[in-house]
Amino acid sequence: MKSAFAILALVFVLLPAQAKDLPKLDLPGVREQHVMIPMRDGTRLSAYLYLPEGEGKWPAVFEQRYASLTGSSGRKNAASLARHGYAVAMVNFRGAQLSEGRYVGYRALGWGEQKDGYDTCEWLAVQPWCTGKVGSFGGSQGGFAQNFLAVTQPPHLACQYMVDTGTSLFHEGYRIGGITRPGRFADFGANCRNPEDNAALMAEWDRHPDYDDYWKAEDTRPHFAKMNVPCFTIGSWYDFMVQGSIRSFIGRKSHAFQQLLLGPWLHGRLNKGNKIGDLMYPDNATWPEAAHMVRWFDHWLKGVDNGIEKEPAVRYYVMGAVGESGAPGNVWREAADWPPAATETSCYLHADGLLSSDSPMATSSGTSYESDPLTPMEIPGRSFPGAKDARAFEQQKDVRIWTTAPLTQPLEITGQIQAELWVQSTAPDTDFILRISDVYPDGRSILLMDYPMRARYRDGFEKQVLLTPGEPARLRWSIGHTSLILNAGHRLRITVSSTGAPLYEPNSQTGGSQHKDWLQDTQKATHTVLHEKAHPSRVLLPVMQ
Repeated sequence: MKSAFAILALVFVLLPAQAKDLPKLDLPGVREQHVMIPMRDGTRLSAYLYLPEGEGKWPAVFEQRYASLTGSSGRKNAASLARHGYAVAMVNFRGAQLSEGRYVGYRALGWGEQKDGYDTCEWLAVQPWCTGKVGSFGGSQGGFAQNFLAVTQPPHLACQYMVDTGTSLFHEGYRIGGITRPGRFADFGANCRNPEDNAALMAEWDRHPDYDDYWKAEDTRPHFAKMNVPCFTIGSWYDFMVQGSIRSFIGRKSHAFQQLLLGPWLHGRLNKGNKIGDLMYPDNATWPEAAHMVRWFDHWLKGVDNGIEKEPAVRYYVMGAVGESGAPGNVWREAADWPPAATETSCYLHADGLLSSDSPMATSSGTSYESDPLTPMEIPGRSFPGAKDARAFEQQKDVRIWTTAPLTQPLEITGQIQAELWVQSTAPDTDFILRISDVYPDGRSILLMDYPMRARYRDGFEKQVLLTPGEPARLRWSIGHTSLILNAGHRLRITVSSTGAPLYEPNSQTGGSQHKDWLQDTQKATHTVLHEKAHPSRVLLPVMQ
């Protein structure tokens, strides 16, 4: 391994080349350059630099991604940030796009032998156009990358700005609720300099089905104490990764200055407006992400006294009914921490499809449905379809529904929602996908959140415990975080299914390994959700009094 001195010795050998292969794009006031940044082992990462015109020294900010960085909108956004007086670097992961080396996903970014995030940060800091102050930014893949970066503690890293981020690739990326996602990642070879790298990586994942030491090397949660830089984190209510954003804030807040913003948005960067899915929220739901990020960087990288560090630790948007005059909610609140105090309240599933606060009293009661991995229920696309009408899914034959009576008064739910299902099956394994909707008086079932759970991991992701066909089993898992006031006349709805493809790739239900070609051997099954006195299924809601 090369020493830090050897890395710096390469700095002035590297000759930046104009990004001549990019389509021409008018970026006034900014110089666009392509460079190859050297890592400690000699591998070079592809990066696009955006520097303000003229001579000077500027703080540097950078984002790390495996996806292409050459789209016109991304280039314009980077140039816009540069015009505020920053040297901006958009950097591709090792082995991705034009970057050299073998693509290994996020594994080269963190605290192992390869520390690509650390080396990138320190390379930027010593460039003649840099003040030595460096910040990082990005969302999703660029958010995950920042948590990896923070653990390595680069001396020149001064702050971070994360959007819809994550902390553990097993729990929030390559797996969700224990579900494998080969279809989701099979086409990632298109991001690789050598597409075979992605196939090899997926084969390696197959060899590690459980949360073991392999996956712990891609889990930042045990390392929160090392994350010692200020960070602003944005989470979105209509995003399964809101759990990662909140977990990151909670884990880091004891070790460095942190602020958290939670709003009614879908997953992604620079999309925090007020039109979300089928809903049009009031104008106040919009968050000026680009302008706020400049303020954040101005303070921590330029020393501007703009008061940003005096703003609340937590700001969250309490969603309300849309299009209903006088409906409560659709307001911002402030808090010193997350979650705010709430009363955990159970809503029980009943035989007649009713969801209520009354616990079931029947001695024997359950709702059954069939499940065939080869003819799954359909949830189109690869992204969570939040804030949209979910009735098309609910009407499919192997989906079961429980709904409250119309509310007589508004109900506020703020915090983490959990599910506890008692189930039995004719198969040794399956998945349970639980969805939560706000049902409007006109019948629309607006999807708030969902989350799956693979039955074999009900006792923890470190080991597999298959179901005993015909015997009751208890599954308890987190569905997500939210803040919402259901208006009077609305109803809360729970749906349960075992398939929802292609968003969630089906379980073979054989109890066998869920490898790349797992659907070559499948088993049909009947699953039953129990709602009886000895086995009461419920959701646990954080109700604000």
